[in-house]
Amino acid sequence: MKKFQFSLDPVLEYKQQMLDSLTTEHQALLDKVRSQEQILASVEYRYDRTNLEYRRKKETGMLIAEAVSYETGLKVLEKEILSETQRLTALRCQAEEKLAELVATKQDASSIEKLRDKQLNCYQAELQKLQERFIDDLVCARGVARGSAL
Repeated sequence: MKKFQFSLDPVLEYKQQMLDSLTTEHQALLDKVRSQEQILASVEYRYDRTNLEYRRKKETGMLIAEAVSYETGLKVLEKEILSETQRLTALRCQAEEKLAELVATKQDASSIEKLRDKQLNCYQAELQKLQERFIDDLVCARGVARGSAL
């Protein structure tokens, strides 16, 4: 009997390569998300620190120009927080999309692997039947040979 060959092996290999690639891309996106979270946390920390400093100076008294400077700085930091939050949201969406793509590809590969396993099991069962038939034929042939020798 010929050696087992699965006709979809090239497709399965392609799906495995896609899985590897998507996994790498997804991990890179997760790294970017973590990095963006740190950037956002840093900007929020600067905002909180500046705001606290502004309130303390307001209590002790400050010049109007200084107050305007703080308010302008806080508005700039608020815009920066908004911008960094939007970037973070976009990166999270990209990571979720990549994860969905990864899951779909994994399901496709898994389906093909299950089909391959099913065909391999059928092949092995057929091979087992052929081997048993060969042994039965061999035993019969020996029995006939012994019977005719008597």
